[in-house]
Amino acid sequence: MYPTARREELVDDLHGTPVPDPYRWLEDPDSPETQGWLLGQEALYEEQVKPQRFRERIEELLQSGSVGVPVWRGERYFFSRRMPGQEHAVYYVVDPDGTERPLIDPMRIDPSGLTTLDAVQPDKEGRLLAYQISVGGDEESVLYLIDVATGARLEGPIDRCRYSPIAWLPGGEAFYYVRRLPGTEVPENERQFHRRVYLHRVGTSTEDDVMIFGAGLKMTNYYGVSVSRDGRWLQISASEGTAPRNDLWVADLTASPLDDPDLVVVQEGVDAQTGLHFGRDGRLYVHTDRGAPRGRICLADPAEPQVWRDLIPEDAEAVLSDFAILDDLTNPVMLVGWTRHAISEISVHRLEDGERLGEVPTPGLGSIGGISERPEGGYEAWFGYTDNTTPPTIQRYDARTGETTLWAASPGAVDVPPVKTSQAVYTSKDGTEVRMLIIEPVDRDGPRPTILNGYGGFGISMTPGYSASILTWVEAGGVYAIANLRGGGEEGEDWHRAGMLGNKQNVFDDFHAAAEHLIATGVTTSAQLGISGGSNGGLLVGAALTQRPELYAAVVCSAPLLDMVRYELFGLGATWNVEYGSANDPEAFGWLWSYSPYHHVREGVPYPATLFTVFQSDSRVHPLHAWKMCAALQHASGGSRPVLLRNETEVGHGARSLSRTIDLSADTLTFLARNTGL
Repeated sequence: MYPTARREELVDDLHGTPVPDPYRWLEDPDSPETQGWLLGQEALYEEQVKPQRFRERIEELLQSGSVGVPVWRGERYFFSRRMPGQEHAVYYVVDPDGTERPLIDPMRIDPSGLTTLDAVQPDKEGRLLAYQISVGGDEESVLYLIDVATGARLEGPIDRCRYSPIAWLPGGEAFYYVRRLPGTEVPENERQFHRRVYLHRVGTSTEDDVMIFGAGLKMTNYYGVSVSRDGRWLQISASEGTAPRNDLWVADLTASPLDDPDLVVVQEGVDAQTGLHFGRDGRLYVHTDRGAPRGRICLADPAEPQVWRDLIPEDAEAVLSDFAILDDLTNPVMLVGWTRHAISEISVHRLEDGERLGEVPTPGLGSIGGISERPEGGYEAWFGYTDNTTPPTIQRYDARTGETTLWAASPGAVDVPPVKTSQAVYTSKDGTEVRMLIIEPVDRDGPRPTILNGYGGFGISMTPGYSASILTWVEAGGVYAIANLRGGGEEGEDWHRAGMLGNKQNVFDDFHAAAEHLIATGVTTSAQLGISGGSNGGLLVGAALTQRPELYAAVVCSAPLLDMVRYELFGLGATWNVEYGSANDPEAFGWLWSYSPYHHVREGVPYPATLFTVFQSDSRVHPLHAWKMCAALQHASGGSRPVLLRNETEVGHGARSLSRTIDLSADTLTFLARNTGL
């Protein structure tokens, strides 16, 4: 028996359409009725999911630990590493004499494991470090400064710094950063928004910080800010929420005061994303998708930043993701990172004219992290590498020899099971070709229990990576598939836009077609097929289970958006209407109403077994989406398959401790195994 959930006869009228919302009372997490319902769901979950399987093997495979790409500042470099068994990665510095020291250890800050390191930014000389931490999953970052040599805390906490870039000026005496307005200056329901760019002088009160930019602009704007290595050029960008476009300005700080820079427009009101890099050679390098949905690199004169000419033109198939300049050579080169159908590669180009000279050797067909070079110039570059069977490694490329060597491996040894990885191409409903990565046992014989995962939004690409959960599932005899749906970034910005706003149904059609392909090719059957997704991927699987309930046996829906009529009212929802559309607009309401999962639950339908996993401190996607959908499914489902809620406290949408990660993964796989026959 499911916990009782009262149904209200509550119906809104939106643009002439009656919109029922029988479980709106679940939007109040503090009401006694909601609390009682959640306690009932917790008891039901504990009864249904235990005993937990897979935990021990997931933990073994995570004994690899992890390692991050080094960031060079002066003669020091900084990197992160998680040793086997550590709950969180530790941030280290390596001094000029080679001495390695831990700088920030979240477990020393908070032995409970609830504190996470959100961001770090050393100054240009490597003497000071700004870092941001948050507690309990709320992602409300507070900013601190420390002295790198001594580890002594110099400033902080500075609050309201969520998603704040730090742009140091040379010498470490000041930096530009982004901070929200005080809560006393904005309406209570807008406290997540209203960001501004400020100048802060180290050693002074934040009360004296000077507001540089953002006044009078849209409350949902996000801002980027950076300062060139020589300190001359300030760059500020503004994006409306998560829109795939930005306005961009530069200022010459040698020609105007630091606290009142003369900002010159690079692009404004243009439907494109653009970023700038000021080279040591005096040239301005422009990375843009303007007129090039897969990206290109252009050259400009910093004095005329609006006038560009191509250096690295758009590729017909690969998406340009990153670049680095190695100029301490007789013939300086540029390394350019690409993803070709979700697989990473790096090409080498002559810096002068962009002519392609060759490729950087990489360990395999996988994913490459950010390419890092010495900002003061050099001939070396470092990049992260991982694939489905390789824990994160750091590779070093030497442009003098053209060789790539292993620079740092994940610190722990693991016994990775043998798996077979392939990339399938299938056809979606409208004839579009879509790709899917399939990881399976090397000796698979016949259909097997399968998990199909996807995301399909915000231009985010699903690329190969080491996953203890995937390897555990495949080792146990299952198949794991990852679909590169429209809405993602795997094929460039056009691919993203083909799955956003009024095109969102394409994403769901791509996902259904992936499932049908897996069944038609004998990989699995509908009775053995589970689907999973989180956040926007939670919306994906929520739409999938309501649109095609007969196609899937089991669903894990994590931190999802599900009430697409009211999503803008909670968490960061107001920043996503540029991706989904706003219910306040009649046309966009029509798009949202056509697929909003909560509003498409129908009574008497035998829905798949469904597990909602949500996080009580999630300040991005409020767990109310899953609560309301869970209540609706428990009321309506006409079958015998369970609908369960895993409601976890003191964690949020993003980073979490290792033990919490293992428990969530094991519970998820246990549920899927039980309901797909693994």
